[in-house]
Amino acid sequence: MQSLYLSFFEECKKEYERALRRGDIETARSFALKCAQILKVLAKKVPRKREFYLEKAASWEKVAGKLESRPLSAQRSYSSQGARTEAEYRSHVEGLISSSTVTWNDIGGLYEVKKILAQNVALAFAKKPDAIKPWKGILLFGPPGTGKTLLASAAAGSLRATFFNVKASDVLSKYFGESSKLITALYAVAREKAPSIVFIDEVDAFSLKRENVHEATRRTLATLLAEVDGFKGREKGFVLTLASTNTPWDLDEALLSRFPLRIYVPLPDKEAVREIVKIHTKGLDISKLDLAVIAEESVRRLYSGREIANLCNLAVHHMLEDVNPELSDLEKLSSIDVSNLRLRVRPLEMGDFKEAFKQIKSPLSEKDIERYEKWAEEFGN
Repeated sequence: MQSLYLSFFEECKKEYERALRRGDIETARSFALKCAQILKVLAKKVPRKREFYLEKAASWEKVAGKLESRPLSAQRSYSSQGARTEAEYRSHVEGLISSSTVTWNDIGGLYEVKKILAQNVALAFAKKPDAIKPWKGILLFGPPGTGKTLLASAAAGSLRATFFNVKASDVLSKYFGESSKLITALYAVAREKAPSIVFIDEVDAFSLKRENVHEATRRTLATLLAEVDGFKGREKGFVLTLASTNTPWDLDEALLSRFPLRIYVPLPDKEAVREIVKIHTKGLDISKLDLAVIAEESVRRLYSGREIANLCNLAVHHMLEDVNPELSDLEKLSSIDVSNLRLRVRPLEMGDFKEAFKQIKSPLSEKDIERYEKWAEEFGN
């Protein structure tokens, strides 16, 4: 969640700088205040850095205060300089269309999750009697790094559906004060290019935004709820909304109700770890590895699929440095013609993974997993 708010902050900072460069002082001031607000939220969400974020927030409020004191003659009208046309909204959301080549076989483990998701996505787009009502919203929830985005990509890749890969910052931060219009444009284009899948990553950001005082953010959430809920799910113009969250308990009831099918995406078990390791070491000799030991240790350490991928990457790098000592010699490396560099390889060994395990730490605890499992038991399917 900290990374999400930091991405919001970076987007607002960029918009502030752009507005300042074009002389749009009022818009720049609005973004400066927005930066301060995000930093204040971070101060609450990350107690260990509270003073740091509050200090930064105060500095941005000072920036906004100085801009407010600028003479009106130095300011440009937002309506004439910053307003965007309907064509520009459409152009932005069309840029969110992603072609997915991910298949179900690219995802290690998660058999039941893949089965449930594949069945319901297929049902949503299949020709069927009117009495059969597909889900319009499906929520994927679970710890970070467990493959929720990959699952959405595989769902799109398995069908000939238009896939919109949407991050919260694409509609909450890109055009300040115009988020509702962006969401409306998103679903309008999705219906035109139907059948479509709209995947909203970290959808909890919409609920968290609702706690803020700005009326615009409330309208943004209301628009999203109406778009997800507003279509009949028939063959013509059908749009399926897939959403993911690492913090399902942050979803308010109104947003949660639009996603009646809620699928828990857990940490990988031992068999899934073995499959993930094979996927991320494809093309290399792993005959010397004891996959059972790697799997048991990964499960014990509460590794997600992302951490296992990083583990494999580190192990491979350790192997490469072992048989290519020039990679560790900065002086030699600077004189090598990289375009003609041919790397030597050897079979991966347990020692490579032993070194990699030293560097990979899971951010999760047993208590965190219990919380996910409890929420899944109460609200999941």
